[in-house]
Amino acid sequence: MSVNRNEFKSGWKVLVAGLLGVMCGASPLPFNTIGFVLGPLHEEFGWSFAIISGGVTAFGITAGLLAPVIGAAADRFGVRTIALASTLAFALVFAAIGLIPGSLYAWFGMWFLIGLVGMGSTPVTWSRAINMWFYRSRGLALGILLVGTSLAALIVPKVAVWAIGTYGWRGLYPVIALFPLLISLPIGLAWFREPRTSEIPPEITAGGGLVGVTFAEAAKDRRFWTIWISIALVALAYGGAHIHMPEIIKQHGLTAADGAGVMGMIGIALLAGRLVTGWLLDRIWAPFVCLPILTIPALACYWLMGNSTSEAMVWASAFLLGFAAGAESDLIAYLASRYFGMAHYGKIYGMLYMPFGIFSAISPVAYGRIRDVSGSYDQMLMAAIFLFVSGALLLLTLGRYPVFTAQDVTP
Repeated sequence: MSVNRNEFKSGWKVLVAGLLGVMCGASPLPFNTIGFVLGPLHEEFGWSFAIISGGVTAFGITAGLLAPVIGAAADRFGVRTIALASTLAFALVFAAIGLIPGSLYAWFGMWFLIGLVGMGSTPVTWSRAINMWFYRSRGLALGILLVGTSLAALIVPKVAVWAIGTYGWRGLYPVIALFPLLISLPIGLAWFREPRTSEIPPEITAGGGLVGVTFAEAAKDRRFWTIWISIALVALAYGGAHIHMPEIIKQHGLTAADGAGVMGMIGIALLAGRLVTGWLLDRIWAPFVCLPILTIPALACYWLMGNSTSEAMVWASAFLLGFAAGAESDLIAYLASRYFGMAHYGKIYGMLYMPFGIFSAISPVAYGRIRDVSGSYDQMLMAAIFLFVSGALLLLTLGRYPVFTAQDVTP
């Protein structure tokens, strides 16, 4: 226990800076705001829900494809430079969305640019530093790091509703851009860094270098692609449900103000999911931890179908979906480090983040298309039930964590 406490004693400042970086980065802010501009943009420009959601798709696909490149850059140049520069660039571009004309080219172009400059402000970079500061408490530390997205889900929707009500949808973007500019960037400049050699946990080093496999070796490993596919399935099920939640709950008679509250409930569930899952990952084999957590959202999807679900069941469904999403985000970083080591973590994690980014981005368009064609989300929610269960079952085939030796060292 003393070793675990010492990890937090030495790394807490970096962990706080990383948490705020995740909270104010390109991972949660777009997904926690676009649901509130679907209606205003549809009314002002006549764009369909699927087309508007496609902005996040352009962002997600761009960011997902760039994830391995950003991860490799963090491996080579260090995460501090990449994360902080990306945070600044993301904030400026995100604010500029409010200036676009009523053009789909401008809409999609800005989201493409966010994916281009913002990927370095996501957990791809922040988690590398945390994995290098923590080993025995890694699961819990990663859970705390990713609480940042939970805090965003709790805070940002309420600010978004206020900003739209006060300044219109255009004013939302510069207001939300103040989060990275005034919170995560200053704290990151002060506290965020990788550990010095003497501060790295001995379990992830040998002979003066980090242990782990190369990306080429990981790509030949069946376990890598099993994790990749599992992440893709769960991201496809969840991404659109999160973004379209303000519209989904309207099927059950709830209002836009209720939508902000439900999104806040998802934020609470994300927080609980990350902390509980992170604590369990340090004690129990990861696939056993995630089997029940990733299957219970199937029940939530079932409850959200139709239009007769009670308000209490809608809130319960939001909690179950958020809890599962929190678990999945923890899992990507944890499995990448435990099955493939830290020597080339950035690039390997970037490749495993790719399906999360891409399929989380495709999912809103799928949800929106089903909504446009059928008038409800029921068909997509039915498909999501299958996707959640399949993603959970795949992880049971991973086998034991490997033990790395001095032969698996990058000097």
